[in-house]
Amino acid sequence: MTHGFSHSQIWLALDALAVQHGLTPSGLARTAGLDPTAFNKSKRVTSNGRPRWPSTESLAKVLAATGSSLDEFVQLVSRTEAGVPPAGRRTIPLIGFAQAGSGGFFDDGGFPVGGGWEEIGAPAVADEHAYALEISGESMLPVYRQGDIIVVSPAASVRRGDRVVAKTREGEVLVKELGRRAGGEAELISLNPAFVNRVLREEDILWIARVIWARQ
Repeated sequence: MTHGFSHSQIWLALDALAVQHGLTPSGLARTAGLDPTAFNKSKRVTSNGRPRWPSTESLAKVLAATGSSLDEFVQLVSRTEAGVPPAGRRTIPLIGFAQAGSGGFFDDGGFPVGGGWEEIGAPAVADEHAYALEISGESMLPVYRQGDIIVVSPAASVRRGDRVVAKTREGEVLVKELGRRAGGEAELISLNPAFVNRVLREEDILWIARVIWARQ
């Protein structure tokens, strides 16, 4: 079921449909009653590198779950063919963890400054200073994996239980869950039990920003 469209256009249209409904590709698969990994990037090619297409059954379940018509999906595919960004998306900076830990990419409030970074498409968010980070390491498994992209909003309020990015005065960048903040200290919780939680003095933290979206 390609209607003359390419493998990448079909998958980009599925990604765009997920974004329109505030979902990651994994979330879209779950919503459609499919295996959560069905739309992962690794599932889009076979082990020998051949393109793997989504099945017509998978597409039918996705359209039913999102209340979308086949014509609407074909329009999304056509927009990717024409190079038109899907509705509900914007371009934001993609900052690597190595860059995030070095100087010159953030001000003291955690807002991105400067330039020279890659840009990617992401859901439209109210914070004009939002940016993306690519996950590095395993401390957020099984929620975030190596290579996942998270969108961070430095203007969003943060509270206990939020997934956050924190930067220390020593230049360390941490992706954690925010725990207790009391007595001048902040608890940063690793979702992977193999990694210890961190308790840092507030004065040793440059900034904490909330994760508002993830592409997995």
